[in-house]
Amino acid sequence: MQPKVLIADDHPIFRAAMRHALVDIIGDNMVEAESYPQTHSVLKADPDIEIVFLDINMPGNEGLTGLSEIRATFPDIIVVMVSAEECQHLIRKAIALGSSGYIPKSTSLPVLSQAISQIIEGEQWLPENLSGALPDVQNTAQEEFAHRVTQLTPHQFTVLRLIAEGLLNKQIAYQLDISESTVKQHVSAVLRKLNVINRTQAGIVFKQVVGRQ
Repeated sequence: MQPKVLIADDHPIFRAAMRHALVDIIGDNMVEAESYPQTHSVLKADPDIEIVFLDINMPGNEGLTGLSEIRATFPDIIVVMVSAEECQHLIRKAIALGSSGYIPKSTSLPVLSQAISQIIEGEQWLPENLSGALPDVQNTAQEEFAHRVTQLTPHQFTVLRLIAEGLLNKQIAYQLDISESTVKQHVSAVLRKLNVINRTQAGIVFKQVVGRQ
């Protein structure tokens, strides 16, 4: 049985191109979303989805935050980033955060079909002109931090994201409808897993990791 796919992109033309590339491989076993909140809602509602093609610039998705949150909340789902941006540094961070591939929107339809087939077979796919440039720069501090982020639970990731937004424990507790002592427990676990000394450092590095630069 072919996997069910979610195409998450706010551009109808690109969604149509993805559908065209996918239909010969998996048939019509796919759904669409045009914003990150809608993407998250679809994933929660449909446990059969196995692969998400996620636009890095869609509404509600700031940098690689969406990728990080999906990997934390739905660890069994394969996430593939699609973007008009082809920055090697951004691609390295996406891979470090758990993306199974990175497809530039400039990719031709035949190559797009090849990339999708390779990903469905369980392999990683990167643009041919960029994949060879990645291995020699895999162990930077940011990429190590990105790897640690993937070890967080969904609640811990949410707390980290709110810390990065500048919220205090009391504000986080109110927003998540949990006690302040529970927030403190999550914060302690986050700092320990990320190997940082305080919440300020955690928030700063998180923004660096999930941002586009």
